Amino acid sequence: MQTAFIPYITAGDPDLATTAHALKLLDACGADVIEVGMPSSDPYIDGPVIQASAARALAGGATVDAVLSMLKEVTPELSCPVVLFSYLGPIVRRGAANFTAAVKEAGVKGLVVPDLPYAETCAFRHAARKNNLELVLLITPTTPSERTKEIAQASQGFIYVVTHKAVAVGFGISTPEHVRQIAEWGADAVIIGSTMVKQLGEATSPIEGLKRLEEYARSLKDALP
Repeated sequence: MQTAFIPYITAGDPDLATTAHALKLLDACGADVIEVGMPSSDPYIDGPVIQASAARALAGGATVDAVLSMLKEVTPELSCPVVLFSYLGPIVRRGAANFTAAVKEAGVKGLVVPDLPYAETCAFRHAARKNNLELVLLITPTTPSERTKEIAQASQGFIYVVTHKAVAVGFGISTPEHVRQIAEWGADAVIIGSTMVKQLGEATSPIEGLKRLEEYARSLKDALP
């Protein structure tokens, strides 16, 4: 079984030019999908590392329009798809139809909206399908079996399984050994967030951050079966 490598970075941290370079770098390192976080002023589902990353991005001027403009320039150069991770707020403010159309124009292939309740996804799924976007839905181990089947049928691209173990390990991965362990558990994909974000956001310069990101990404990709 091959396990997909899905790195996560926050758009605009430390700046959008660095994000553009990072996307190309991760693509060259063999990412199967790249998850790009739209910085939010209230990223309450994320941990402290990604919350701090979003705050830095917003302070640097990473607006929704600026992020989508950057993606529109970069995505044609990538061989792997980009999935946008966005909270519901920006979508509500623009309207689902306008937001999904803009995201599609930016070359994005899918959307993850972590605070979108499943009961309210019908209209949004329609807008996503109209723009050929795959809406990735979330489940947990405690989701009732019938609801899990329903969500699995409705989700596109892949299903985001949120567990305490996945949050602790999937987003707190620090070594290739952790990646190998997750693959051994039978995971179809490994999504690596906070430790990936640290490589860029906590470096002394964008150049150093990109170097650290490349070294880290290659070590994790090499660890996957």
